[in-house]
Amino acid sequence: MLTELKIALGQMQVIPGRPDLNTRKMLGMIQEAREQNAHMIIFPEMAIPGYLLGDTWEQTAFLRDCEYYGQQVIQAAQDICVVFGNVAVDWQKKNEDGRVRKYNACFVAAAGRLVGGENFPYPFRIKTLQPNYREFDDNRHFYSLRQLALEMKCAVEELLQPVSVEMDGQKLVLGCLLCEDGWSDDYAIRPMEVLCRRTGVHLLLNISTSPYTRGKNLKRHRVFSRQVADCAVPLVYVNNVGIQNNGKTVYTFDGFSTVYNRRGEVIDYVDPFQEQLKVVTLPLAGEVSPGKALPPDDGIDSIYRALHYGVKNFLSATGINRVVIGISGGIDSAVSAALYATVLAPEDLLLVNMPGRYNSATTRGLAAQLAENLGCLYTVMPIQEVVDYTVNQLTQTPVQDLRRGRQFQLTVTPFVTENIQARDRSARILAGIAAAFGGGFTCNANKSELTVGYATLYGDQAGFLAALADLWKHQVYELARYLNQQVYGRMVIPQGILDITPSAELSPDQAVDEGKGDPLVYPYHDYLFRAFMEHWNRATPEDILQWYMQGVLEEKIGCRAGLPGEIFPTPAHFIADLERWWTLYTGLAVAKRIQAPPVLAVSRRAYGFDHREAQNGPYFTARYQQLKELLLKKCPPGVR
Repeated sequence: MLTELKIALGQMQVIPGRPDLNTRKMLGMIQEAREQNAHMIIFPEMAIPGYLLGDTWEQTAFLRDCEYYGQQVIQAAQDICVVFGNVAVDWQKKNEDGRVRKYNACFVAAAGRLVGGENFPYPFRIKTLQPNYREFDDNRHFYSLRQLALEMKCAVEELLQPVSVEMDGQKLVLGCLLCEDGWSDDYAIRPMEVLCRRTGVHLLLNISTSPYTRGKNLKRHRVFSRQVADCAVPLVYVNNVGIQNNGKTVYTFDGFSTVYNRRGEVIDYVDPFQEQLKVVTLPLAGEVSPGKALPPDDGIDSIYRALHYGVKNFLSATGINRVVIGISGGIDSAVSAALYATVLAPEDLLLVNMPGRYNSATTRGLAAQLAENLGCLYTVMPIQEVVDYTVNQLTQTPVQDLRRGRQFQLTVTPFVTENIQARDRSARILAGIAAAFGGGFTCNANKSELTVGYATLYGDQAGFLAALADLWKHQVYELARYLNQQVYGRMVIPQGILDITPSAELSPDQAVDEGKGDPLVYPYHDYLFRAFMEHWNRATPEDILQWYMQGVLEEKIGCRAGLPGEIFPTPAHFIADLERWWTLYTGLAVAKRIQAPPVLAVSRRAYGFDHREAQNGPYFTARYQQLKELLLKKCPPGVR
């Protein structure tokens, strides 16, 4: 057996749906690895086609193209072993949907041909565990090893076979895993454990297409490190960089490819969000050198890196070179502007302030100061004249009731007037400016607003990308401080924007100079809403009320101790608030989210395809109704 192995980690940017470009990149990296005398180069899962392709997988012409480019990579495996991910097609069989059989496969090539067919039905290895949660929908398109075992009437363990490849005249036994195969704690079978226990594997490989999520790499490290230490077999994990999407949700891929020794310690890794070929010497026998710590990926610095990378790559992928941002003098639009200014040249970023009757001189001044600090293009376009015209037109134009032979005028309430202002800003001004400027305009909504629909359809919820829509309001403030202190090194976002009361400034009830603003108490509602949609076991009003009655609500949702008691003087106030926001979250806000722009994901659950929902309307469980009745009965008369 070889005592050490020179392995090239091909942490490449995978462009979804472009097997031609991905193959070109792979061939270049193979040549580079060969020149560095690497024994082996490893590429990510689905390196040739990309992973999140929607129903492109149903196009047989595309599948044949992936096969064609896969053959080019196989032929390039001369004097080097090449491991890569691609779709594998069995044209003689069908999936359970009646379409041609497709596998998410790992290919091992050497001497210009595939190896590994002597102990397996195919000359490649296929994914055992296919995720069908969050953004993943693998079973829609791919046949798993578990399904194949059922079809062949054998145990899955029998099909978990290694790949043997000759290297420097010696046999190296590889255990090939694909992404989820390493996240096996909740599955009935654990592929890594089976491969190591039954087959005498020398080296484990995990090729992945794993999107960035805050804190995910540290969790993966804990999971993989434990499994590797139990097996006492080194592991090489290779992930891709770039962005991919499933329509409503855009994911960044940070790479963070990592090499583990047989004690489960990290001996090397590739920096996140960078395309890089890195050659690592991995000892396979003898003394094990000390490991190194992985850098944390759960701080605001990691979130900023993901957002900056995602915005930059999304603009490049969509061909948007110029961006228009409506800035109000508030925190969300300020952070959005400061973020895009790290990606675009000043002449390609146009900030627009659109004051109406209720916008204060304070916020107008802050908007101008922000634009000056960023040094980009800036304009002011008032909206009041057009808003008044629209209100007058609606109220003064008669509506004909042709059946009854009468006519009447519509009534425009103050609430409707608020929405008219928001729509005028986006659907008229920002959309028009973006077209004239030759670019697109942003959606600046945050996750708190998106949760309960605190935004106007075709108004402030419009735009080509919602870059901040996976950040709770308190994270937007945290990002603002990080941008000032670490990215720009100066107060680009004025302190006044950080200090001012968050407000839409659409009515006298939202006068910021009087401390009036949004109906959300963000230090509490951020955490309540997070419990609704981000917790793995998502909370409902029944859970919230139960925790409230038990005195553990703050502990369960993570807000400051004692805060609910400061906000809600009685249980009745608490219940009314809970029902108000739950009704919106599961009601009208669903319809708004369905029509919202794509969200740039950074959390454990983002809106869009990651948070699949139906327009079923609000529902309160029987147990909730019982708890509510019990709680209100306990209140002394007059306290409710």
